[in-house]
Amino acid sequence: MRAAVVLVMAQFLNPDNGPEPSGGFRVSPTYLIVLLGLGFLIGTAGHLFKSRTLQAAGVLLILAATIFLPIAYSVSK
Repeated sequence: MRAAVVLVMAQFLNPDNGPEPSGGFRVSPTYLIVLLGLGFLIGTAGHLFKSRTLQAAGVLLILAATIFLPIAYSVSK
């Protein structure tokens, strides 16, 4: 059973079967990495000071850096 699952998964993980990379995402990742780090710092401070507001702000910054801003950028192009 496990071998069958591995074979089925291998078909989906084959890099030859995926979409061709277009290279259209041309933005410097520096801003996203800084925003991600700032989110971690603010979230950590929220945990240290037991502030749910700071924790939520940190989580939102991390989500913005990893999900929302890249999607918004790719949709706008």
